[in-house]
Amino acid sequence: MPSNLDRRSFVGTAAATSAFTIVPRAVLGGTGYIAPSDKLTLAHIGMGTQSFTELGGLLANPKIQIVAVCDPNRSSNNYVEWGKGSIRNTIRRILDQPDWQANETGCPGGRDIGKQVIDAYYAKQRAADQFRSVTAYADFRELLDKERDIDAVKIMTPDHLHATVSVAAMKKGKHVVVHKPLANRMYESRLVIETARKTGCATHFLPYGAGDGNRRICARINEGVIGTLREIHNWSNRPVWPQYTEIPKDAPAPPPGFDWDLWLGPALDRPYHPHYTHAVFRGWYDFGGGSMADMGIYSLWPVFTELNLPSPVSADAWATHTNIIEEQVSKRNKNDFAFPAACTIHFTFPARSGAALPELFWYDGGIKPRLPAELEAANVEWPIEGILFVGDQGKIFAGFNGQMPQLAAKGKIEPLFPGEAPPRRDGGQADRVNVWLPSFQGGPPSPGSFLNASGISDAVTLGTVSLRAGRKVLLDSENMKITNLPEANRYLYREYRKGWEL
Repeated sequence: MPSNLDRRSFVGTAAATSAFTIVPRAVLGGTGYIAPSDKLTLAHIGMGTQSFTELGGLLANPKIQIVAVCDPNRSSNNYVEWGKGSIRNTIRRILDQPDWQANETGCPGGRDIGKQVIDAYYAKQRAADQFRSVTAYADFRELLDKERDIDAVKIMTPDHLHATVSVAAMKKGKHVVVHKPLANRMYESRLVIETARKTGCATHFLPYGAGDGNRRICARINEGVIGTLREIHNWSNRPVWPQYTEIPKDAPAPPPGFDWDLWLGPALDRPYHPHYTHAVFRGWYDFGGGSMADMGIYSLWPVFTELNLPSPVSADAWATHTNIIEEQVSKRNKNDFAFPAACTIHFTFPARSGAALPELFWYDGGIKPRLPAELEAANVEWPIEGILFVGDQGKIFAGFNGQMPQLAAKGKIEPLFPGEAPPRRDGGQADRVNVWLPSFQGGPPSPGSFLNASGISDAVTLGTVSLRAGRKVLLDSENMKITNLPEANRYLYREYRKGWEL
């Protein structure tokens, strides 16, 4: 194949010539063989801890070939994980190599680690496919320019880069699968959805399916099992990362092989500091989406879809604060740079056909809703994470994603689905891949399409606006405008570095 001709162009040109011959697939590779033209070629953008947690499902799928990886970090063992040695042990299981990095400590990550793991897996488990070595890039823009033949990208970067990479990929005609959130600004999440609509690219938002228990609960609510739904309360044990109360004052040099400028992407310039990067990015308004973006999309997206909830029209947040001492005076710390250690956010929705929609309450940082009287009398123990639906004829409470739902109505507490085993969170990484893969290969749109995520995305980003504004905000959803506090409109957008504008 000429070096300046990609696979799609080659197939189209060859098909137009009389010399082109179709060779039966079974002749090429035997039973179960998948021809190279039938594989989805994928670029993996972001090679941090969550990337390796999900990598095994991609590698094991014979319909997918990862051809490129990208990360501004070359390779290091300074990532943050949720269990000592968990990522290294995950990689060992993927490679079936118990002694992988036996003499190393810390948590591994970076593009060279990603390339090493993918190449080693393919060489051992799929040697017959004769894959070329994965290409590693620091800059996703260079990847998109040079890897013209890729079909799709998987985006596993910090939140502030999700929209930038997604929009760039879709404008190149690439299908996109991305982790939560779509973006950490309302303007950007809406732009991602609109770009998907305009380009027609297949898309998939990875939180889909995790909260299926809540979808099933809402289906029963739609049947009237607790009468008219009045309130929804959802609480999380997040954050499980440090919530910093001041901007770092020191400026250490970036680690060798780490491109700080590329990591910042569209965010404004500032000195490098490890308190910004890896898993702790979620706590900063510039880089993350906070606890609700991290977990609330899992639990509440199926609630939005099953109950057909639109974008909220208001958000009112109450948050913890910290104090500092300056010149022997204790005063409240003015914080418009990091999410609080804990908060409650109250959302309202527009009436539908003259009837009020339920109010939504989000809690994190250890805050939980008040226990309803009948549940308190029954000695119900509130879990560290959970969800509560309050109707005018009863209540349903369950685990965070709808596990083991209990119905409290007519003076009794009983299982909502008697005799059923608790639903699994999902079917594992391999099954999660199979949800979106058919749509990326020309099938019907994934149920996790970006186009289905507008309501929950607006809720998450509007909640952040209320936190930063320090008061209730009212949203004109059609015009994407805060109507009662004009100065809060700046929080719907990002201030971009030159050359990174969206």
